[in-house]
Amino acid sequence: MDSMTQSSQISSSHGFADGQNAAAKESKLSVKDLIHWRDPKKSGLAFGLSMLLLLSLAAFSVISVASYLLLALLCVTITFRIYKSVIQAVQKSSDGHPFKSLIEKDVSIPPETFRKHVDCGLSYINRALKQMSRLFLVEDLVDSLKLAVIMWLFTYVGAVFNGITILILANILLFAVPPIYEKNKVSPICCSRNEKLPGAVKSNKTE
Repeated sequence: MDSMTQSSQISSSHGFADGQNAAAKESKLSVKDLIHWRDPKKSGLAFGLSMLLLLSLAAFSVISVASYLLLALLCVTITFRIYKSVIQAVQKSSDGHPFKSLIEKDVSIPPETFRKHVDCGLSYINRALKQMSRLFLVEDLVDSLKLAVIMWLFTYVGAVFNGITILILANILLFAVPPIYEKNKVSPICCSRNEKLPGAVKSNKTE
């Protein structure tokens, strides 16, 4: 009985781990699907919202954009709350609060998840600090000179574009380049087949 319960616990733990890995894989694939326009509606919505946010930041300050977004969200929720209250008063129903299911939902962050993300972010920060100290303290002269040249080129880029403009161009390229590359790339299998069949290629040329 003990061996059976242990085997069942091991299989359930493996199943849970596989489910977590599959969910993580799906979340990674969803971003790839967005930029490759697998679902045009979702990709268009993501591209439109990101462009709207960046253009808003280009025209207004960050505080103004955040205030307008929160104000719009509050207007929607307050209007819907008043509408449902009027409907319930007219129909004399007792449905309760319209956002009751969302209010009762647990939105707190588990400590394990928070620690995991903090540890992950801390590893990236430590790696970046180590790389910066290596470059700015000239551990390798060639790498430090490369960084100096790149920073000098960025002074010219900064004189023409500001940060928001660069982000807008990067967002356009992010959604435009992957589908164009995927559409125009040549399959290596087809190339290898054509190389292995020179007679067929010659016959096609003679035709």
